[in-house]
Amino acid sequence: MINTFLLVGGGGLGFWVMYLIFFGAIIYFMAYRPQKKQKEQQEALMNSVAVGDSVLTTAGFYGVIIDMTDDTVIVEFGNNKNCRIPMQKAAIVQVEKPDAN
Repeated sequence: MINTFLLVGGGGLGFWVMYLIFFGAIIYFMAYRPQKKQKEQQEALMNSVAVGDSVLTTAGFYGVIIDMTDDTVIVEFGNNKNCRIPMQKAAIVQVEKPDAN
């Protein structure tokens, strides 16, 4: 009898439980889920990087990967072949694969 009273009452415990569940679901779908999806996309991008790929860095520079290790890459910038900079893989925001032709 007490459970029925608490669930039916306008300001009862059941109302507050449903209120918390509702706002918890909103927070999950608006904050946590999109972050998780973006992190998965970033990890897929990092796994697809290979030597010879053209990349765009977070600084806005375009270059070509000439060497790589687990967490760093060496990127060659510009047409002259002596501008090579080591950087973290996390600094890569876009990858363009070379044509197979």
